[in-house]
Amino acid sequence: MNRRAELEERRRKLLARCDEQRAEIAYRFEQLRPSAQVANWATRVPGMAASHPLTWLTALAGIITLLRPKKLLSWLTFATGALSILSRATALLKLFASLRALRSGFR
Repeated sequence: MNRRAELEERRRKLLARCDEQRAEIAYRFEQLRPSAQVANWATRVPGMAASHPLTWLTALAGIITLLRPKKLLSWLTFATGALSILSRATALLKLFASLRALRSGFR
């Protein structure tokens, strides 16, 4: 009977340890939920970053990424095209500015 009592005690300890680990895992999964992360972020930085417009744009991009990945890909192609056009327009403006400077130098 002594061996059986030892095994029962060991079983109780293992079950208690399993319950503790189960509670810890549940707590950690709760911390990983997006709503819990937003709540933690809001309590850490109440008014500083929330008023910046870049923060809102980043949050919107994150939400679009999570909810609609296909939409993100279409926006990404649009953004790369717009960036390409913007860089070419900047190069043209620099060229026009240098030509204008040369022209004013000849007068």
